[in-house]
Amino acid sequence: MLKYTKAGESALVCRERSDLEQPALAMKPPVEVEFLEEARLLIWRPRGVLDEAAVNKVLVDLIRRETMAAQPFNRFSDLSGLESFHLTFKYVFHVALYRRLSYIGREPIKSAFYVTHPEAAHLVRIHALMTDHSSLEVEMFEEREAAAKWLGVPFELLTAPTPTERMS
Repeated sequence: MLKYTKAGESALVCRERSDLEQPALAMKPPVEVEFLEEARLLIWRPRGVLDEAAVNKVLVDLIRRETMAAQPFNRFSDLSGLESFHLTFKYVFHVALYRRLSYIGREPIKSAFYVTHPEAAHLVRIHALMTDHSSLEVEMFEEREAAAKWLGVPFELLTAPTPTERMS
């Protein structure tokens, strides 16, 4: 963390030594995220309220995985479990623009969004518009079967219970 002293000089200050010693792989992924190595597919199934904090948490995990991955992987976001959306146009615009710019020069990947709510569809359209003509191929689906076909994965992968749901 960069902190300014009274004299206006900057100094690097570490919050705690343990912050520096934590390896990136030790970070716990969000419970609504599952990575299927054999299919090269990240599945995100958010529940309840979708807000900036939830999206930021998933973005941090996604960026960490992209950094560590030996090869690119596709994404499937199942937005059917959401009850409400607390995201502004400005936030979605900035996230999509950031994702577009951070993917310049990379191999193409597919990002499928399964939507059942008009507000989710609106947010995905903004994201798709901002990432159009980039290495991020974003598509929205109203049927999981069509998303599975587009991603080139078995339909069962998109409907299987998450590890958390299996434990319940």
